[in-house]
Amino acid sequence: MARIHLITGGARSGKSALAEAVTLSLGNYAHYIATAQAFDDEMKARISTHRARRTEVWTTHEAPFDLAGTLQATDDAPRLVDCLTLWLSNLILADRDCEAETRDLLALLPALAHPVVFVSNEVGMGIVPENALARGFRDAAGLLNQRIAAAADEVTLAVAGLPLKVK
Repeated sequence: MARIHLITGGARSGKSALAEAVTLSLGNYAHYIATAQAFDDEMKARISTHRARRTEVWTTHEAPFDLAGTLQATDDAPRLVDCLTLWLSNLILADRDCEAETRDLLALLPALAHPVVFVSNEVGMGIVPENALARGFRDAAGLLNQRIAAAADEVTLAVAGLPLKVK
């Protein structure tokens, strides 16, 4: 069974850089599973920043929806999934069955042979969003993080670029 590590934190907390370092400590090469979709210039710039950090030891796979299938197809080396909250957002906006997709993901984890490092945002630590869609997303992200954390061997909270071991 693969080791599962969840790294969570706020925006610009250093969680992605930490997750990259953790993933590379697990093998000589790794798969980077990107869930982001470049819909605007700001997201394109963020994706570009992340790509610039990665060296040739990474193989990038874009998986805005089929995360379980992509994890299964890349089970020959450690994987970094960046990030669960963008994946969840993609599912919600595409009117996909988030519960079924999450169940499929959780059911797959025990069958994997190589480690997976998940990145996710902690979105519920700020003000209460003013609209129902944003509140629903906040709640769904919090529940997704809880479920992945329960399945994980390790959980780390990134704060100001520093890792805090939670589990």
